[in-house]
Amino acid sequence: MGNQIRTTILLALLTAFILWIGQLFGGQQGMILALIFAGGLNFFSYWYSDKVVLKMYRAQEATAQQAPELYQIVSHLAQKAGIPMPRIYIIPQEAPNAFATGRNPEHAVVAVTQGLLKAMDKDEIAGVLAHELAHVKNRDILIGSIAATMAGAIMMLANMARWSAMFGGFQSDDDEGGGMGVVGLIVMSILAPLAAVIIQMAISRSREYLADATGASIAGHPEGLARALEKLGAYSKRIPLDASPSTAHMFIVNPLSGKSLMNLFSTHPPLEERIRRLRGINPVGSDGGAREDRRLSDARDFWNRLS
Repeated sequence: MGNQIRTTILLALLTAFILWIGQLFGGQQGMILALIFAGGLNFFSYWYSDKVVLKMYRAQEATAQQAPELYQIVSHLAQKAGIPMPRIYIIPQEAPNAFATGRNPEHAVVAVTQGLLKAMDKDEIAGVLAHELAHVKNRDILIGSIAATMAGAIMMLANMARWSAMFGGFQSDDDEGGGMGVVGLIVMSILAPLAAVIIQMAISRSREYLADATGASIAGHPEGLARALEKLGAYSKRIPLDASPSTAHMFIVNPLSGKSLMNLFSTHPPLEERIRRLRGINPVGSDGGAREDRRLSDARDFWNRLS
């Protein structure tokens, strides 16, 4: 619940930034135009972002006949999660990674790279897919799309403000608070996008922790996902993924982690912390051993049915 509340607050802050920049641009009228602008971007993102990102990575849909084992794993996990069966896509890249997209659970897509299928065992693949289905179940895809488009709107508006300030073509209505100085406009145009990126990062990081916990619950055991994250962290340093920074937040691990500058603005929490939290879920102990044994038994039964 804490993650949900935090996400709501952060999205409200992004909305407030858009309205604030719009007001600086043109008072009340500018604020209304900024809100309409953000709404248009969100509408496009809601309906078309999945198609854009799948085409960007040349992902190909995989049927039950083409990838039977992968299809069985996703189908079983979707049933456990209580969501419709998503479409499955395979990305023709050797770097192991995965993401989910789609505007809602009824139109969801799970995409994995060829490299992930080669590098992971069944438990690890199930852990990764359970994490992605957790994003679908928690409606993180829609939240992430809204956060990304709002951050993009702030950057575009701030960029327009910076150019207006440089050419002296902007001044607010005196009746609504007076004009803003050129220096102030330039400072705002630099700080506002930075704040938007930080807020977007905070949203993405909180959703990753929530998806890890939900994914462990769907898979029935956190160890498969924990091991997968360890492997993904090692592979990301050796095999780069040809990814766009605008979509980096969608992947299970940051595809830009090998680039030191991008690490400063990573949309993902540290892998070490994610693994530590996963391995702290229901630890075996005096009152947790029975639950752990049941989860292990369920996991073994699952894989026996697939074998």
